[in-house]
Parts: sequence; C-alpha cells; structure tokens
Amino acid sequence: MRRAALILLLSLAAGCATPRHGELYQVSTIDALLAGVYDGEVTFGELMRHGDFGIGTFDALGGEMVAVDGRAYDVRFDGHVVPVAPARRTPFAAVTFFDQTRTTPALSVTNIAQFAALLDTKLTATNQPYAVRLDGVFAYVRTRSVPPQRHPYPPLAEVAKSQAVFEFRNVRGTLVGFRCPAWLKGLNVTGYHLHFLTADRTAGGHVLDIAFSDLPVSIDACHTLTVELPRVGDFGAVNLTRDRGRELEQVEK
Repeated sequence: MRRAALILLLSLAAGCATPRHGELYQVSTIDALLAGVYDGEVTFGELMRHGDFGIGTFDALGGEMVAVDGRAYDVRFDGHVVPVAPARRTPFAAVTFFDQTRTTPALSVTNIAQFAALLDTKLTATNQPYAVRLDGVFAYVRTRSVPPQRHPYPPLAEVAKSQAVFEFRNVRGTLVGFRCPAWLKGLNVTGYHLHFLTADRTAGGHVLDIAFSDLPVSIDACHTLTVELPRVGDFGAVNLTRDRGRELEQVEK
C-alpha cells in the first residue's frame, strides 16, 4: 500500500522546475513537538528522498539532526556525532534540495540576534520560506543537544532544562537552517531555526549563539511547502489549539 499522501501542499509561486526542487518538506509540526509528540514515523531513508539539506530530531527526541550535502548526522547528547542510518525515524524534520539561488555580501556578526536582523535586511520577501547555509570559520558557536526520552513524554520545554550545551571557538563548519515566515506559526519555527556541524563532522548541534566575520550566506528560496502529519503515536489526540509561542522561545534560547 502506498504511504499516506500529501497532507498540506501550498504553492507559493508557479513554475517550479520539478516537484522536488524548491520544496520545503517537513514531518509533523513544531507545536506537536513542543507538546511532546516524539514518536518517529518517517524513516530517514524516506526523508532524504525529499532533500539533501535540513534539520530535525529523532525518535524519542534523542539528539539534533543536521543534514548537509546529502548526508544526515546525529549530534548526540554526549556531544559525539554519528551518521544516521536510513532505518532510523524522525518525529520532526524539515529538508529541501539546496540549490543556491543567491549569495549575500560577506557579513560579520557578534551574536545570533544580530545575524537574524542583518539577514532579514537581505531576505526582503517576508512571506517566503528560505533555506540558509553558511560555510567557513566561526569565531564562536554555542550549540545544544537533548537526551532521549521515555513515554509518557514531557513537553519539549521541560526536556530543554536538561540539555547539554557545547561551545566552539575559531571552528570551521557549516550552519544549516531555515527562515520561516510568521504565517507558519505552529507549523514550523518562525524566524530562524539553525543547526551547526563542524567541517570534520565530529561536533555540532542546535544553534544557540554564533559570531563570525566576513562570511557570505548562501540562500535558497522554497516555493512549495509539504507537511506530512503523523498517523501513529500521540499526534491524533494532543492539544494543538493553545499558543505555544512562549514555550518555543524558551526552547530556542
């Protein structure tokens, strides 16, 4: 039997070259993850058929996922990085085929808030989702990863209280992520959601802060959004009507 079909398809612009390129494909919603829906359904073998670049997490929430150049990696709670086996599953992820459509002039920032504000001046289509990639030497990167959970799962804001935090200085690596517009509130992280992976693929995580000098940002606009909703686990009964904006702010910081 064929897998459950497309749940949500929003075309933001006509004329995409193929159904796959220009698509932001995501599994589940950020509000479901915040509420504690951590049972993975989509395998990484299937997920990576929809993109070679992206971010997410894993079944039972153990670790931070970074996908770059067609390979997915797990930044574990202990700080180690391992390649992701195709059979592993994800409860939340967002991927795209990264096709660089433009590059910003070289930017320099001292913190993540400055990065977001400066890049916003370059990404003037405020209703457009964008994939963003930044390669080079970073003066400072602070990341986190979270431990695996057991059912019944606590909300993500509770899990984040026990997160492991990692700091890197003068490190070469790749920043991977998305900027999603405000109208995607509840579906995805609005604003910037960024993960990091060192060039030697040995460390990284969910980005909490960054600083760098004279690096351009590669941009890819996403013209189609596909969201596949879980058919198993707690998704069908979880309360998704409440505003979880404050919880998301706590988790992201």
